[in-house]
Amino acid sequence: MTTQDDRTAVLDDLAWRRMIADHTDLDELRAAMGGEPITYYGGFDPTAPSLHFGNLVLLVTMRRLQQAGHRPIGLVGGATGLVGDPGGRTSERTLQDPEVTAGWVERIRTQVERYVHFDGANGALIVNNLDWTANMSAIDWLRDVGKHFSVSRMLAKESVSARLEAGGISYTEFSYQIMQSLDFLELYRRHGCTLQLGGSDQWGNLTAGVDLIRRVESVTAHALATPLITRPDGEKFGKSTGSTLWLDPELTSPFAFYQWFLNTDDSAVGTYLRVFSFRRHSEIEELEAASGGRPEQREAQRALATEVTELVHGADATRRATEASAALFGAGDVRSLDEATLSAAFADLPRAELPSEGPLPSVLDLLVASGLSESRGAARRVLGDGGAYMNNERVADPAAMPDRADLLAGRWLLLRRGKRSVAVAEVAR
Repeated sequence: MTTQDDRTAVLDDLAWRRMIADHTDLDELRAAMGGEPITYYGGFDPTAPSLHFGNLVLLVTMRRLQQAGHRPIGLVGGATGLVGDPGGRTSERTLQDPEVTAGWVERIRTQVERYVHFDGANGALIVNNLDWTANMSAIDWLRDVGKHFSVSRMLAKESVSARLEAGGISYTEFSYQIMQSLDFLELYRRHGCTLQLGGSDQWGNLTAGVDLIRRVESVTAHALATPLITRPDGEKFGKSTGSTLWLDPELTSPFAFYQWFLNTDDSAVGTYLRVFSFRRHSEIEELEAASGGRPEQREAQRALATEVTELVHGADATRRATEASAALFGAGDVRSLDEATLSAAFADLPRAELPSEGPLPSVLDLLVASGLSESRGAARRVLGDGGAYMNNERVADPAAMPDRADLLAGRWLLLRRGKRSVAVAEVAR
């Protein structure tokens, strides 16, 4: 059972985490939260078969508000996904067939369901905005919704004006903010929803919905925007960057997901912990201090990678990812890992090719072929100095020949030079 203090303290928690980029009126929102629990929503468009790491900001924010006693609605945009959001884009989105989008709706619905609970007085709802738009006629759309929007104000929205400057925008994407505003109005009417959450790049759409509810229902609604979380180089997390961290394990393996955060730059790890960790403030501050005072130990990165991977993929997948990470650099038994985990762990490593039949090359030759040594002479020196490893076992003999029984899962040999330089030799297929 949450208290009035719990329901309002979540705003202070978000502020401490630097997760409030913009808001309509924080004092009014605090007062509303201090009464009865409020209903809020966050929207996810099915423009890909999976959500990505950038969407996780909204998902964890929704979870925090639910833990404080408020009621979440996760909206999967079966309708808006067919239109395309112009926010943050310089060109028109490629529209998918309705059947494809419908399949993505179901996949994303199951992902959203992982981050909220459905029991109790503040149990979550998952809705699809196609339910209230599919049967709406064009006349109804124009008369009942469109009449409340000023074209001049719509043109002034940052997402629209940026597209106009970049070369233009279709009427389809121009209308997106009306559709998102209609979602807020419908959720207010159906479920008493009075708060919409979204990223700061959605601010124009969020405030348009607040204004529509005020005009049509003469009540006060609220919007709260979270900042866009970027990589240390300033690149936005998202599917359009070409380096997406998907939440679906079939698209980004738990190992790759874990490893990315294990390698987080010291300058970003504190920010990521504040945004995504559910640890106490004092624990996060201790990890931030450790990152600044003992960066070589990477305590904060290990805590971040473990917690976020477990949040997204669960405890078992996280355990396998941590074991694979340790084994990759000699701190675990690489032979204990299953083929799927090995495949994920080796996916981005430099590699040499092994013949499918006959004897295997020597370890010396594999060090050269994989790029771990620049020449046979350099490889001999590495072997002689005790710095060469195969499957995490030291190899000192320049004439050492691996046997096919050494192949991991019948496919790979893990090669390492020193502590951190690793590669893989793989049987040709």
